[in-house]
Amino acid sequence: MPRVVLALVWLFTGFLGKAYTSVMWPLLGFLFMPLTTLAYAWAKNSSGSVEGYYLAVVVVAALVDLGTLGGGGAKGSRYGSVNRPRIGA
Repeated sequence: MPRVVLALVWLFTGFLGKAYTSVMWPLLGFLFMPLTTLAYAWAKNSSGSVEGYYLAVVVVAALVDLGTLGGGGAKGSRYGSVNRPRIGA
């Protein structure tokens, strides 16, 4: 969902253009860390810099993008653990 929002923001507003001087960073953010890209753009557009509360929001977004917060992918997966015993084996 963050990629969809990022694409819509990029297409229909100048929000990302105000936060980033190059197209490269939003493009890389779209591919690898879309929530962090949106949080950084919001922080830059809201306060002009990324410090204090805005820095905390960007850090939390980065942790969510990296999977440290929010479950990570393998946590709830049936096949996520290599050491998990098999049923019926």
